[in-house]
Amino acid sequence: MKKIPIFWPVQILGWLCYYVVISFIYLTISPKVIPNFLFVGGVEVISVIIITSVLRYMIIRMGVLQKKLTGQILFIFLSAIVVSLVVSVCNQAIEILLKSPVKNVHKEALLFLAWISNFAIIFIWNLLYFAYHYVVKSNKEILDKARLESVVKELELKTIKAHINPHFIFNALNSIRYLVDENPRQARYAITELSKLLRSSMHAENISTTRLDSEIEIVQSYLELEKIRFEERLEVRWSIAPATYDFQVPPMMLQTLVENSIKHGISHQIEGGMIEITSKVENHFLHLRIENTGKLLNPVKNDSFGIKSTRNRLQLLFGDQASFSINESDHQTVVVDIKIPATAQEIGI
Repeated sequence: MKKIPIFWPVQILGWLCYYVVISFIYLTISPKVIPNFLFVGGVEVISVIIITSVLRYMIIRMGVLQKKLTGQILFIFLSAIVVSLVVSVCNQAIEILLKSPVKNVHKEALLFLAWISNFAIIFIWNLLYFAYHYVVKSNKEILDKARLESVVKELELKTIKAHINPHFIFNALNSIRYLVDENPRQARYAITELSKLLRSSMHAENISTTRLDSEIEIVQSYLELEKIRFEERLEVRWSIAPATYDFQVPPMMLQTLVENSIKHGISHQIEGGMIEITSKVENHFLHLRIENTGKLLNPVKNDSFGIKSTRNRLQLLFGDQASFSINESDHQTVVVDIKIPATAQEIGI
């Protein structure tokens, strides 16, 4: 069953209360005209309900609630002026058609006073409508922020079990915390990517190899998070041959090497840099290449944990058939080359 918007019961009950209050005032001031006023006033209230409902439709259709505060204030004043004129004219027409006994020689003054009264009423209706939506929006933003902060705390706990560089994790979490206030939509996206990365990291404990296309998805999630931190300073290029998707590689190997490239290469460049990941098949071997802006300033970097673990894992899984090298090209680019043999299934035997 479709839920009825709260607007309609509040709209109808609000105007009925207004009708009762006005009728009571007229009864107190001039009891003689109350029988006719009850009917005329009732018709006028119905017309106001219809007109303000149309005004609400226009507010939604024009997206006024999404506009800046100055735009909303301008709409409140202009719509109150126009709608109050329409209501005043309609009320006069109704009184004429129903031959209301209330007469006044100063018709222009009466019409002006009616417009002032209607302007105040429509203006208050506008204020209440916009104030309600402002409160609802504010409460929703507070709840969204609380949920996002809760998820961030949960991710922090998961990092204890993950085998990803903790410095990257905490940089990513700090970026997400900033986005929670500045850009909640992007914060949700970043949380999704970080969750994928952590889930893949924990899953890697239970397997010895994984498909290259799965590894590429992990790297894409990782790079999306790094783009939040580096913004335009990080350029990513992909050149992946579809024939390489089924090749088996050590889990998290590619992510570790890409992280190493950013940590020791691009992060040291003031203007940022580029990272390019290439894969191809040659003579039943998978060839992977990672190129990044930077220099091999310290040969000891070749013995970092990421590079050491990659060499050891390749040796254990593929023996001497696999190879790994890291070199500097043109004094401004670091190149990592990996060669992994195909299995009988990948060759098609």
